Amino acid sequence: MSPSSSPQPPQKIDVTQCKHPRVKIVAREEDSEFVECVECGEVFESSEFKDMNIEETKLKEG
Repeated sequence: MSPSSSPQPPQKIDVTQCKHPRVKIVAREEDSEFVECVECGEVFESSEFKDMNIEETKLKEG
């Protein structure tokens, strides 16, 4: 039996436009925590994510 429709390829999101609205924890080390953006798949240290939010807030205020 064949499927009625072919599977859709995953959507490609432009990483430069993603503001990482949803992240999930993917790894923890001694003093580091790494998160992955659910939208674009980028992996980074959680402290970097916090810094991104701070910088974005400063830009909006300025």
